[in-house]
Amino acid sequence: MKITLINLIILSLASFRLTRLIVFDKITEFIREPFFDEVQEENSEGQMEIYYLPKQGRIKGFFGELLSCYWCTGIWCATVIVVFYYLFPGCAAPICLILAVSGIASILETIVQYYVEK
Repeated sequence: MKITLINLIILSLASFRLTRLIVFDKITEFIREPFFDEVQEENSEGQMEIYYLPKQGRIKGFFGELLSCYWCTGIWCATVIVVFYYLFPGCAAPICLILAVSGIASILETIVQYYVEK
């Protein structure tokens, strides 16, 4: 199967969005929860801040480190997206398109929020 420029862009945006979904989004917190310890600290302004540290241990530590690294998780997400696209193109195409459109929307929202806060 030949990858066109538009396919590459869609797969890239789908991988970007899937990575952000797994690493950062609230809706997938249940996936990350078993691999992190929550640490609360008071900052210099007296406000409590929450940090997530990977748990100790071989398996939980490994997945905690993986899920705390956007770049590492991104490689695995890209691999899953591309393999899925090659093995099941009919099923993968709409899912990738939805993730890609969502990725563009999240990029645009970030840009809008940046200019609104200025």
